[in-house]
Amino acid sequence: MVCLHSNRSWCGEVSNQINSMAMKRISKELVDFSKDPPTNCSAGPVGEDIFHWQAAIIGPDDSPYSGGCFNLTIHFPTDYPFKPPKVSFSTKIYHPNINSNGSICLDILRGQWSPALTISKVLLSICSLLTDPNPDDPLVPEIARIYKTDIAKYNETARGWTQRYAM
Repeated sequence: MVCLHSNRSWCGEVSNQINSMAMKRISKELVDFSKDPPTNCSAGPVGEDIFHWQAAIIGPDDSPYSGGCFNLTIHFPTDYPFKPPKVSFSTKIYHPNINSNGSICLDILRGQWSPALTISKVLLSICSLLTDPNPDDPLVPEIARIYKTDIAKYNETARGWTQRYAM
């Protein structure tokens, strides 16, 4: 029994160390982000919770999202940066790689995540996705089909949604 208790203590210590590492890393990213935010992006903690951030992206000029302000939520796992943050749009957006729940289909938020990535790089990648959607890996196949077959209709609909939901 003493051995089991010792193991439980040890597991608790390891868990606390990982949590502490995540807090240090997120805090460092917050400082770095504040000093040099990516173009058209802002982000920071919600209240005192360092693991829960809110972000905003201004739609890139060379996209149908131009002028829109898109809000996102970011949840960092306690084992960050070894696991990716959960990032989702809270503003509705018409996009083949972003569904109605705000989930984002982006490789670096899934299998291509690396601890070398930062939230700045994630937000820049999302900005790039707004400019250059990936219709070959869609979350919304119907929007991807329209993007591939009728880009003018896609752009018109995306602009309409931007005006309705992001301005």
